[in-house]
Amino acid sequence: MSKLQQIEASVAELDKDEFEAFSVWFEKLHAERWDQQFERDALTGSKLDQLADDALRDHRAGRTSRL
Repeated sequence: MSKLQQIEASVAELDKDEFEAFSVWFEKLHAERWDQQFERDALTGSKLDQLADDALRDHRAGRTSRL
């Protein structure tokens, strides 16, 4: 059994309160990892710069609208 399968089986066995606590913990972990990835991307600039360049190009070409 893989590690993922073991985790899935364990989570499936949690009672309501344990599952709620696990969900809160997991959401926090997920948010922290997303923040870390965002910071890495911001420091390297490559992904975010490309998105900004694409947005500006679309705006200059008239492919945007006011919100």
